[in-house]
Amino acid sequence: MCTFKPRHFRVGGFFLLWQNSCMETTSETICAIATPPGRGGVGIIRISGINLHDFVTSMIGNLPKPRYAAYRKFRGLDGEIIDAGIVLYFPAPNSFTGEDVIELQGHGGPVVMDMLIEQVLRLGARLARPGEFSERAFLNNKLDLAQAEAIADLIDSGSRAAARLANRSLLGIFSQQIRQLVDEMIQLRLYVEAAIDFPEEDIDFLSDGIVSTRLQSIHDKTKQIQKSARIGTLLRDGMQLVIAGRPNAGKSSLLNALCGRETAIVTEIAGTTRDLLREQIQIDGMPLHLIDTAGLRHSDDAVEIEGIRRAREEIDSADMILWVYDALDGVEQDVDDLSLLPQDVPVTLVCNKIDKVDAHGSIDKAADGVTVSLSAKSGEGVDLLREHLKQSMGYHADEEGEFIARRRHLDAIKRALTYIESGKKALQSTLSGELLAEDLRQAQNALSEITGEFSADDLLGEIFSSFCIGK
Repeated sequence: MCTFKPRHFRVGGFFLLWQNSCMETTSETICAIATPPGRGGVGIIRISGINLHDFVTSMIGNLPKPRYAAYRKFRGLDGEIIDAGIVLYFPAPNSFTGEDVIELQGHGGPVVMDMLIEQVLRLGARLARPGEFSERAFLNNKLDLAQAEAIADLIDSGSRAAARLANRSLLGIFSQQIRQLVDEMIQLRLYVEAAIDFPEEDIDFLSDGIVSTRLQSIHDKTKQIQKSARIGTLLRDGMQLVIAGRPNAGKSSLLNALCGRETAIVTEIAGTTRDLLREQIQIDGMPLHLIDTAGLRHSDDAVEIEGIRRAREEIDSADMILWVYDALDGVEQDVDDLSLLPQDVPVTLVCNKIDKVDAHGSIDKAADGVTVSLSAKSGEGVDLLREHLKQSMGYHADEEGEFIARRRHLDAIKRALTYIESGKKALQSTLSGELLAEDLRQAQNALSEITGEFSADDLLGEIFSSFCIGK
C-alpha cells in the first residue's frame, strides 16, 4: 500500500498540490494491546490491516456485522478456547486507521492478554510501533497531524482545562484556523504572482493597497493564532515560573505559600537556598512549574556560586519571572539586577513581607510592569498573585476559540510570522513582489508543518514515536 497522500486545494481557477512526504510502509497487519498493563476487568486487543476477514476466521469464527458488538469465543490454532468476549469490526475506510480494524475485548488479565496477542501474531500480524495506529490514520487522511497529536495530548492531559482544549484540537478547531490562514496566503500569492507573470494585465499590486491590506490582515490573524497557541502550550506543558531575587527576600517562603506546604527550608539566614527547588502545582487546572533559586549576590562560597550560576540558567529559560524583594528595603537596590534579566521574559515584581510595614495585599498594574504586594508568611495577597498568574497564562473561564498546542506549533507559527514581516518590509522598502511571493511561500510551508501538509519523514517519525502503544 502506498502511503503517499497528495492533497489538493482549489483557489480561484488554480489547483495547488501539497504532498505529504512519502513514508514507506507496507500492507502489514499490526496489532497491540490497547489497554494499560496489569489486571483489569476488560482487556482490549486492536488489529489493523487490509482485508482481515480471512485473517481472524480461525480465531473467532466469522466476523460480526460492522460496528455491532458480538459475543465470540477466542480460539488458538489447535481449536482450544483461550478466552471469550466481545468482537467489534470496523471495515475500511470507515475506521480509525482507514483500514480494516478489529477489536477483541476479553478479560483483562496479563496472562490472557499475552495468550491472545501471541495467537494474533501467529496468524501473521506484527506488534505495532508506538503511535502506529494514529500514524496510519494520518497517512490515510483520517486525521491531520495536529489532530493526531491531540490524541496523545488528550491521553496525557494533566488537567481538565488541558483535556478540554485537546479535545477541541482533536475535533479540528486548530487545524481549521491554520487552513483558513494558509488559504488566505495562497490567495494573496496568486494575486502577487499574477501581477509579476502577466504585467500586460496592468495589475498594480503596489498602488491599489490591496496587497498591503491583505498582508496586514494575515499578520494580525497569525498573531492571534500565536496567542491562542501559546495558551494551549502552557496548558499542555505548564508555565515555567522562576522565583528570583536577592538573598533573604522571602523566595522560599513564597514557594511554600504557592504550594500550600513546607517544601523549602526557611530561616533568617541569608543564602539558605543553594540549589534549585522544583515543584509543580495547578491553579484552576492550569499547571505551573515553580523553580526556587539561590539569591543573586556576589559570593566567595563555591557552593553558593554554583547555585547562582544555575539560577541564572533557569532565569534565561523561564516563561515568566517572579522577582521578590523585601518591602522594608524597597526595589531600588535591585535595579541593577533587574536590568540583567532577559528582555523577552515577562517579569512580575513581588513586594514581600508587607506585614512588617503594616501594608495590605494589593496588585499594581502600571505601564512599566506589574507589582504584587503580599506577605508569604501570613498569606495576605497570595491569592492576588495566583489570580495574576492565571491571567498571565491566558486563563479564561470558557476556552472558546482556544486549543491545545505544542512547542513545535509555536515554532512553526513564529517562523511564519518572521516570513510575513520580512515580506512586509520587502513590499515597503524594495517594492519587490518577487521577494514578497517567496516570503509568503515560506510562511505557508511553515504553517503547513502543523497539519502535516508539508513535513519531513524524520519529523513524523519523531512525533508518532512519542505516542503510547496501541494508539
